[in-house]
Amino acid sequence: MTIASAAVVFLFGILLFTSGLIINLFQAFCSVLVWPLSKNAYRRINRVFAEFLPLEFLWLFHWWAGAKLKLFTDPETFRLMGKEHALVIINHKIELDWMVGWVLGQHLGCLGSILSVAKKSTKFLPVFGWSLWFSEYLFLERNWAKDKKTLKSHIERLKDYPLPFWLIIFVEGTRFTRTKLLAAQQYAASAGLPVPRNVLIPHTKGFVSSVSHMRSFVPAIYDVTVAFPKTSPPPTMLKLFEGHSVELHVHIKRHAMKDLPESEDAVAQWCRDKFVEKDALLDKHNAEDTFSGQEVHHVGRPIKSLLVVISWVVVIIFGALKFLQWSSLLSSWKGKAFSVIGLGTVALLMQILILSSQAERSIPAKETPANLKTELSSSKKVTNKEN
Repeated sequence: MTIASAAVVFLFGILLFTSGLIINLFQAFCSVLVWPLSKNAYRRINRVFAEFLPLEFLWLFHWWAGAKLKLFTDPETFRLMGKEHALVIINHKIELDWMVGWVLGQHLGCLGSILSVAKKSTKFLPVFGWSLWFSEYLFLERNWAKDKKTLKSHIERLKDYPLPFWLIIFVEGTRFTRTKLLAAQQYAASAGLPVPRNVLIPHTKGFVSSVSHMRSFVPAIYDVTVAFPKTSPPPTMLKLFEGHSVELHVHIKRHAMKDLPESEDAVAQWCRDKFVEKDALLDKHNAEDTFSGQEVHHVGRPIKSLLVVISWVVVIIFGALKFLQWSSLLSSWKGKAFSVIGLGTVALLMQILILSSQAERSIPAKETPANLKTELSSSKKVTNKEN
């Protein structure tokens, strides 16, 4: 990391964590006073607060780095996106795939009600994780015996969600890397499965459980495929801070929830089939450098993200001046101690954020090949009976 990019990381960290603490305070205040009286009122209010931190990242994505996103989809899918509850499955292709949902949510007007499944440890991250917790993100331990109950109870709570929401899940269980792909290919070859080239083998338990509990009130599943053109380097958090322009291609296909099969094993097989199709779609994208045959929508730079960042900069500068006046009333060592501790904390938290976003550091889901083999064998039996 260059000195210039390190300076950008540090300044953005001050912006992110100072504004985030203020947002967390408002969220905590509303969760104590508003949630007990009306969950729907809390959710509508929190939707406004929940947008602020993602908008700061979208400023980094669109305005600082000049990154671009092209959306490829059919007219019917585009018409309904952002206007209905949806379960969203995305290939875990890049380090910034978690940002894809935010970019699309901002473009479609539902940024504040984008939800996702994340590791339980994420909610303990200061500011960022706390905001996700207040926004009802779903945190799992990667222990299915515990996660099954957590998933069910969380989805049950979403039945009366007053606004269109997306619940995003990454069924591959971990970010895509060449090492993980090689392991998946070796396992697929030994198990007589289609050998993946661009995706990992999906772990379907969470998906099947989600579909089972969401059938009654979620009308659609959005199958999202993320790729990047040959002319653009793989997008990473560090590249954004360094100001490197990247481009993302996102293909979305809507599937009506009512069209999915009824049995759990058949739903699991449906998910695996979609990833085989996704693999072929990515092969085609690799050859053509585009998702051909679909309407293209260029997602522009949102003015809202720029206004939010400018507003927070003004607030932080004003607060810094007041802090300097206050610290001057203290002994010199106390003022310096507050400053050093505060700035050191920001630097540490930004380092944690960057490291946690890196694909090579992601940990595969705790699902053993034996468990996966059992799932696949069960699904094959069901498929044979149906045939």
